[in-house]
Amino acid sequence: MTTSVASSEARRVRRYHLALVGVAALILLLSLARVVAGAPELTSSGTFSAALLLAVPIGLAGLGGLWAERAGIVNIGLEGMMVLGTWFAGWAGYQWGAAAALLAGLAGGAIGGLIHAIATVSFGVDHIISGVAINLLGPGVTRFLSEVLYAQGTVAGEKGAGITSSPTLSSEAPSVSLPLFSDGPDLLGKLENTHWFLLSDIAGILRGLTHDVNVLVILAVALIPLTFFVLWRTSFGLRLRSCGENPWAAESLGVNVYLTKYVATVISGALAGLGGVFLVFVTTKYVEGQTAGRGFIGLAAMIFGNWRPGGLAVGASLFGYADGLQLRSSQAVTGLLLFGALLLLIYTGREVRRRLAAGEPGVRQYTAAVAAVLAAVVLIWLWMTVDKLPNEFVFITPHVLTLLVLSAASQSLRMPQADGVRYRRGEQH
Repeated sequence: MTTSVASSEARRVRRYHLALVGVAALILLLSLARVVAGAPELTSSGTFSAALLLAVPIGLAGLGGLWAERAGIVNIGLEGMMVLGTWFAGWAGYQWGAAAALLAGLAGGAIGGLIHAIATVSFGVDHIISGVAINLLGPGVTRFLSEVLYAQGTVAGEKGAGITSSPTLSSEAPSVSLPLFSDGPDLLGKLENTHWFLLSDIAGILRGLTHDVNVLVILAVALIPLTFFVLWRTSFGLRLRSCGENPWAAESLGVNVYLTKYVATVISGALAGLGGVFLVFVTTKYVEGQTAGRGFIGLAAMIFGNWRPGGLAVGASLFGYADGLQLRSSQAVTGLLLFGALLLLIYTGREVRRRLAAGEPGVRQYTAAVAAVLAAVVLIWLWMTVDKLPNEFVFITPHVLTLLVLSAASQSLRMPQADGVRYRRGEQH
């Protein structure tokens, strides 16, 4: 028993070491792409600050999906729940401030999650149909509420509200600069401006991630290890995950499957609503359509992360980084294409080598390798021949990146076994 525990601990430490080595390799590769492409925005503090802001709502939506799907509830209604969170946050925030906006946004998203739970758990509605309905219901309900409460002649209308927006928040969430890296003289900023290989890149990344950070960003980042601890290190998390793997076996062991699924789905909606709250804090008011599909991208980030918090964080960071780059310049997106091509080639070589070493090459693996190499060649060709990318291509880069990442990650994904399966107490599956 002691040997088994020690072996498990050794494997865990080894994974952490490999993760650190991987991060270092990515920074080195990114620095190389920055130098070769002549795109300082790739590692600038402004880019990483924007990436952090853009990754948070995606990550929170993905965390919401993780909670629901680990309990066996497919939740594609994250977008609608985020919309509810934005509206309620804007409505409460202009009257009572940032704290009220936070609570109201959580409640708005949780209401969407509760509706999804009632439909799927109690009435057995198909999870996809229920999620689509919520995605339609969220914008419809919020538009109706805006027309009633924000019309001309109302109190909100006199404070600057319109049918598509709320008044400005009466108070904003504070921002802080994290200690050690941001205290005293701006040493990181000076080092970043030297544009030295690797050193200035590390300085830019650290400065972007530690300077003037919104407190909700800190909360969102803290929720990732907290989610891992609750779902993988507590008895409640074990019961919740058992409902997503085999609810009938969980039922036979005394788990209240209905209640567990309800709790998980309501938490899922609340986290999606929290993502909406963050968007309201960024713009200082509710604006119709401000979620802009982030609920769907959060769902994609969760799938990319293989239904685990760490992988989800990586996926959300990737999409937020791509989104932040497109706001900087087309040259930065060109550098990102070069970086992506290099990663694709490295990933392809690693996978082919691993498959051959395991003695399972297969037509599927060769096809994937050929497709990846062709994609890398095209990306490098674009970087070498196009001085300035068309604005349309720059705009769709995050969405193209989403498709490429999901295509690469789909080779090794494992969803919860009973995810989306209709459950009825006492029935045998």
